[in-house]
Parts: sequence; C-alpha cells; structure tokens
Amino acid sequence: MKAIRITTPGGPEALALEDVPTPDPAAGEALVRVEAAGVNYIDVYQRTGFYKVPLPFTLGQEGAGVVEKTGDRVAGLKQGDRVAWASHLGAYAEYAVLPADRLVPVPDGVTTKQAAAAMLQGMTAQYLARSTYALKPGDTCLVHAAAGGVGGLLVQIAKRCGARVIATAGSEQKLAIAREHGADVVIAYRQADVAAEVRRATDGKLCHVVYDGVGKDTWEASLASVAPRGMLVLFGNASGPVPSFDPLRLSAGSKYVTRPRLNDYIATREELMSRAAEVLGWIAAGKLEVRIYKEYALGDVASAHRDLEGRGTTGKLIVVP
Repeated sequence: MKAIRITTPGGPEALALEDVPTPDPAAGEALVRVEAAGVNYIDVYQRTGFYKVPLPFTLGQEGAGVVEKTGDRVAGLKQGDRVAWASHLGAYAEYAVLPADRLVPVPDGVTTKQAAAAMLQGMTAQYLARSTYALKPGDTCLVHAAAGGVGGLLVQIAKRCGARVIATAGSEQKLAIAREHGADVVIAYRQADVAAEVRRATDGKLCHVVYDGVGKDTWEASLASVAPRGMLVLFGNASGPVPSFDPLRLSAGSKYVTRPRLNDYIATREELMSRAAEVLGWIAAGKLEVRIYKEYALGDVASAHRDLEGRGTTGKLIVVP
C-alpha cells in the first residue's frame, strides 16, 4: 500500500509517498481502508518536529473509511462497517490499523468525507463550547479564525448553545463566511484593534470566553478581550506558540487561562462516543455544516500543507487516497 511517511522533520518536502506493507490487525485492532483523511495543524506540528513523534511514522491524525478486517477480541465491528477516528496516527495512507475502541460508527446521512472532515475539528469545537467553557444563553464569546475548520464549526455550535458570537477573520471573504456560520459581530483582525472592537461591541463588558487557536499573533488581544473572571482558551498555535508571560497579569480581572487538548476530552470510550455522536448527529440532521475547502490526492499532501500554512483556506482540507 502507499502511505505518507516522515523520516526527517522539516517542511512540506519532508512528506514522502512510499510503498509499505499493508498492516495486519492484532488483537483489539481493525484494519480500515481509508476513504478520506483530514488535514490539521497538528499534522504540521508533527511534520516540523514541533510536536515530537518517534521516527519514522505515517502522518495523519483523522480519517474515515470501511473496515476490511478485525483482529481477535474485537466485538461490535465487522467487515464493511463505515467508521471514523481522530487522534491516532496513520490516516495519510491507503490502509490504517487502529484500536477498535477508538473507532466510531459513521451514521446514515453522513459521508465518509464529511466524517473525516469533522472528527478532529468537530469534536474539538464541541468540547470547547460544551465542556472547557460550557456556553449558555446570554454568554458572549470571541472566536478567532472563524472561517477556518475549527473556527467555523465553533461559531455554529456556540450559536446552538445560545451564545452571542464575536468572530475574527483575515479577509472580507472570510468575514462573510463567518457571518454565514452565524456570527453576530465580525472583526477584520489584520486591520482593526480587536480588543477595542470587542469592547465597543460589548459596551465595555468584554467576553465571558475567548477561543484562540491562532496563538502568537492574537493572544494579547485575546487576553485584553476577556471579561473579569472570564476565560481565555488557547487551543492552538497556528501563528506560532504563545510567549511566556507572568501569571500575575491574570490578576487584572481574576482571569483564567487554559490550554486544553482533544485527547483529554475523549480519554474514555464513553466520552469519545458521546462527543462523536453529537457532532455526527448534527451533521446528519443538517444542523451543522462541514465546509470542505479542497480535496487532495495522497501524493499531493505537500500542497495541502502549504495551503494550510498559508492561512488562505476557508474550511477543511481532506486527502482522498
């Protein structure tokens, strides 16, 4: 089978299409024919070595496909079942072996491409809005990069929770997409003073929570946009890591800062199934739009990474082996 392998961390040129043996599932595992794989910023972090992974490895944290074979001691899965997964390496390939208890069923009404596009980013948006800071009617939140993969889903889910959403994006096209997702107020963060615009939009009350997946370029504005006793949720670093800062700064308003990650919110099988079922159920019911920006062949993954790092995309990138 063909797979994208990383032998030396680096730029997109480090993504090598190689022929490797098709794996065989061990006890508790399933072999899945990959029909689509999601492209995420964590893939970039792992490719560059910012997040350390033992070398060599097959890239890709998210995918969906059809079960081809199961190992011993696997119950509830059979050949032909449509499944999806997140937070497990190996999706940039024609086949992947995965722990059976990390696979979730893809319901009727959801394509495998939609499932691959929604698992990691969809469950991230879901836990951010439902658990890290559980939004409720009357809350105001700020969502950065609101036309991107996580941002677009997060705006939609926040509105489902009854929150007022202030969204930032980097172009007029992206601001229009944020409005389509339901944002109440949009801010062009490259031209405007984001914190000043947030203060104006909230009559000086600021936001109960700020969801920031951009990092270095936005975190100062994010911190300044948090209301007293509010929360800044730093869940990504698309522009680079946030610099070290003195925690004493949080005392101006008794603010909270957290740096969550998906794995800690799907640590158990029960929590994984619950979050995935809600996200995929919303998609099946037409209540959550997954915007697929572009599809790439397995051998063109380098282009997908360049597009993602260029921050010009508006939605999800997927790889179709």
